[in-house]
Amino acid sequence: MTTYRVGTRGSKLALWQAEHVIARLREVHSSAQFEIVTIRTTGDKRTDVPLQAIGDKSLFIKEIEEALISGAVDLAVHSLKDVPSRLDHRFALAAVLPRDDPRDVLLGGALPALPAGARVGTSSLRREAQLRAARPDLQFVPIRGNVDTRLRKLREREYDAIVLAAAGLRRLGVGIPAEAYLEPAVCLPAPGQAAICVETLAGQISLAADLDDGPTRRAVEAERAFAAELDAGCRVPVAAYATAPEQRLSLHGLVASPDGRRIIRVQGEDRDHLELGRRLAKEALEQGAAELLQASPCP
Repeated sequence: MTTYRVGTRGSKLALWQAEHVIARLREVHSSAQFEIVTIRTTGDKRTDVPLQAIGDKSLFIKEIEEALISGAVDLAVHSLKDVPSRLDHRFALAAVLPRDDPRDVLLGGALPALPAGARVGTSSLRREAQLRAARPDLQFVPIRGNVDTRLRKLREREYDAIVLAAAGLRRLGVGIPAEAYLEPAVCLPAPGQAAICVETLAGQISLAADLDDGPTRRAVEAERAFAAELDAGCRVPVAAYATAPEQRLSLHGLVASPDGRRIIRVQGEDRDHLELGRRLAKEALEQGAAELLQASPCP
């Protein structure tokens, strides 16, 4: 009986996602065995500084990809938003699973109701820039750690509110008040947000290919094409969210200054999802995104 090793980070959420993928794989490969291999990534080790200060676009997957190359694991499970939009040619996204709720949530109070000067915890420039645009009076304070750690810091009043992804909270069974959801018009999600993916070496996708969800794949590929065409640095807030209510895919994209004072929004529809992503990125560049990208290079 063949045993496949599944590489993942060791957080509660990452382990939930790995177990979820394994459960799906067992439906397809009933005679196979699967074991989880937990791997600490740079993003897990460097919790003392903001993510953008590290300057590595592969913070949460680099060591797992190294394990794929060495043969220590056979496949890897990631949150797709952690995977760089330009994937190394040695790897492939063998499967993208059906997407969960892609919205962000603000725990601690509804955005309009937060008191002036409230301390909001987030480690995401994308979230900070968009929420600054809506509430420039708020204080945005870096926060690192897994979901449990962040929730504890909120309970202990280190922050008045924190921003997290709805999908992660839902997967961990954390209740979300209705007023906590941030609609895309207020806070557009990150490319690939709420989608779980399976990464393999380029020639070994067949093991997980049956798990691939076509509509989700098209949507997130459009979002990733938008980000890839921009080739944004790690200090520039970029967001993208695609939906496919019918045959034509609809994509909203955003590029912002870190302080939220300048936000460039683009939107379009097309049957060719990759061309749509690239076209909207070029529109954003023509509208001034190129200037923002040049002003905020990676460290």
